[in-house]
Amino acid sequence: MNHPKASPFSKVEQEVGLSKITVEYSRPSAKGRALFGKRKSGESGLVPYGRIWRVGANESTKITFSNDVLIADQLLSKGTYALYAFPEEKEWQVIFHNNTTHWGDGRTNYNPDEDALRILVVPTQTLDFQESFLISFDGLDHNGTVMNLNWGTTQVSVPMSFDTKSIMQLQIDERLANSPTAQTYYEIARYYQEQGIHQDKALGYVEEAIKNSGNTYYFYRVKSLILADLLRYNEAITAAEISLKLAEIEGKDEFVRLNLNSISNWKTLRKK
Repeated sequence: MNHPKASPFSKVEQEVGLSKITVEYSRPSAKGRALFGKRKSGESGLVPYGRIWRVGANESTKITFSNDVLIADQLLSKGTYALYAFPEEKEWQVIFHNNTTHWGDGRTNYNPDEDALRILVVPTQTLDFQESFLISFDGLDHNGTVMNLNWGTTQVSVPMSFDTKSIMQLQIDERLANSPTAQTYYEIARYYQEQGIHQDKALGYVEEAIKNSGNTYYFYRVKSLILADLLRYNEAITAAEISLKLAEIEGKDEFVRLNLNSISNWKTLRKK
């Protein structure tokens, strides 16, 4: 029979820049029970200290990375791993394990030689009580995130980062080598500007976009931002004024406001 599970299955997919993290796990609930116990003193929590835990319930928790990732500054190759932990009162060992075939925590078959990566993490105590075990991601940017494991008032945070700039540069090189369009040049220029890198190249690319596509308010908007980053405020103001007029024609009120604010700020900065 297909009956409701005490620890229902959950799947979390999180994009980080150009990479994706996928976690598949089951979520046990506290139900008034002690969660993490001191094994040596005889206390019996659901998850005894010093013993392997599947970081969830039912079958082993699986975590998949679409690209190579740094876990607490240690390199882990892209792929799928079983996620385990050895909880202790003051320090946890969190493990990314190559063997994903074990049922549950794999206690009798677990072989540390099959670990892909093992890190030490200090748990913290939260003010809010998490009834059902939760794996979530926070602190997101283009290059990284923090994976949080929360149950009861215990939280374990694992930092993860990706080399998004290298991944993006490979994509840029490929696009430039295969009949780039005005939109290609614009997107490269915008990415470089947003990241604060290769400003001279970015200016060249956005000018190429304008040359190939004519007057476009968002092309000139990015050009103005790049020129301002290069401290060329007079030219930045001129580009912003063009973007402003084009945005007014197309009824793009947001870009009208953005350009007006930028022009005002840059007029002040050029006087300093």
